[in-house]
Amino acid sequence: MLFSSISFLYYFLPIVLGLYYIVPNKLKNSVLLVSSMFFYFYGEPVYIILMVVSITSGYLHGLLIHRTRNTKYAKYAMISSVVVSIGLLLYFKYIDFLIININSIFKRDISLVRQVLPIGISFYTFQILSYTIDVYRGDAEVQKNLLNFATYVSLFPQLIAGPIVRYTTVEKELSSRSHSIEDTAYGIHRFVIGLSKKVLLANTLGQLGKIFSNSTEKSVLLYWMFALAYSLQIYFDFSGYSDMAIGLGRMFGFKFLENFDYPYISKSITQFWRRWHMSLGTWFRDYVYIPMGGNRVSRLKWVRNIVIVWFLTGFWHGAEWNFVIWGLYFAFFLILEKWFLNKVLDRLPSIVSHCYVIIVILISFVVFYCTSITDILGYLSGMFALKNEPLWNSETLYYLKSYMTVFLVGIVAATPTTSLLIKRLSQNKKLGNVINIIHPVVIVFMMLVITGYLIDGSFNPFLYFRF
Repeated sequence: MLFSSISFLYYFLPIVLGLYYIVPNKLKNSVLLVSSMFFYFYGEPVYIILMVVSITSGYLHGLLIHRTRNTKYAKYAMISSVVVSIGLLLYFKYIDFLIININSIFKRDISLVRQVLPIGISFYTFQILSYTIDVYRGDAEVQKNLLNFATYVSLFPQLIAGPIVRYTTVEKELSSRSHSIEDTAYGIHRFVIGLSKKVLLANTLGQLGKIFSNSTEKSVLLYWMFALAYSLQIYFDFSGYSDMAIGLGRMFGFKFLENFDYPYISKSITQFWRRWHMSLGTWFRDYVYIPMGGNRVSRLKWVRNIVIVWFLTGFWHGAEWNFVIWGLYFAFFLILEKWFLNKVLDRLPSIVSHCYVIIVILISFVVFYCTSITDILGYLSGMFALKNEPLWNSETLYYLKSYMTVFLVGIVAATPTTSLLIKRLSQNKKLGNVINIIHPVVIVFMMLVITGYLIDGSFNPFLYFRF
């Protein structure tokens, strides 16, 4: 069930919110658990069993780690939890990828499993791992209430596309959380903003991607237009989902951490990855990078640590080599920046360092989009005029004119310009009162526009469901 669907917006969510607010506090987690399981069952009826198995494994391993604390068996229990969780992830997400590569390298003919990817497995697996590892480290208390633990793992606002919510973030709120009109109002505001990003911007930009794929008269400019459109689309798609998850969480009394912080205003790739998909970046930092020594090791080992983390980051996104190449591509620039490039960028005008980041990012998402090395080389050749295609043509100029407004709105929306302007205007008492009056009207109007788009449109995928 998509957040950006009529069935979710006008049937599922109102019913769940109504039940949640009328039941006593001791039953609120029960409502969330049942509704979350139904939410997942609606889209993945078979794999609800896999989720139950994962929840049971995480819960039992947490208890075992707690009971064997300060003994060698606690470490064994933690390792067992990692093996089970990663084992399930490897099988359900990567088994066919591994078979294809074994067949290619060793000239075998092993039949593919044809395993369908369970939606959200990458996210809830990492949440379970963060719990058991934190219990082992002593950073989190063991959760003895199975209902609370199951609610944490299956919580539908962030279940299928993140952000990756760590147990320590919601540990106290699972057993005791407050609700207020202010939090509910903020949650609605944040949800509608995210929904607008997804439906009005990401979906519209995605249509240009379809046009590009079907075009038989490509040009260099059209390749760059596609790169920009796809980079903006994936940002508004994923950050929009994160906004919706944060908004829904606030309606139910949870305060999820931010997942995006205007990454396209970055002036280095290092800074970009501190602002993009922050829950994934900090997860790999805390559970992979730092345990390997981080940057407190020799330069050679530090390079090894960076390469391993970014290989895993790319591989986490999907069972294709383009994702691995995408991760290693970023590792290359992060290593360069650490060695000398950051010093060079600091001496350059801000516009130059910003352009460097944007070009690197546009190329990266072309790699991310392609499904084979052949496609990657073909798209990059088109972008850099190596395919004997014109710089532009009449078709390209037509689509540039048609999508210019969307590009401009998307570029502005990818910066904090609008929010900073509203914040500054709100500091004026008179203007602040006007904004407070207009704000709910704007939210209602946006929902009406979005509803119209959803009723009339059919192009409404969430890109990160692939991962």
